[in-house]
Amino acid sequence: MAEVLVVTSKVKEAVKAQGCNTASDAVEALSAKVNQMVKDAAERAKANGRKTVRGVDF
Repeated sequence: MAEVLVVTSKVKEAVKAQGCNTASDAVEALSAKVNQMVKDAAERAKANGRKTVRGVDF
């Protein structure tokens, strides 16, 4: 697993605000999704001839 890219306490707080509990593997799974989103956005930026990732790349 890659480095965790989300703040565990903030994720747990957001989940709790929805009236749910956070399983032990939830933060790792969310981080994996975020990591993939970053990779995809970087590829879109490169495909458009940029080195800067913008909001529209997500």
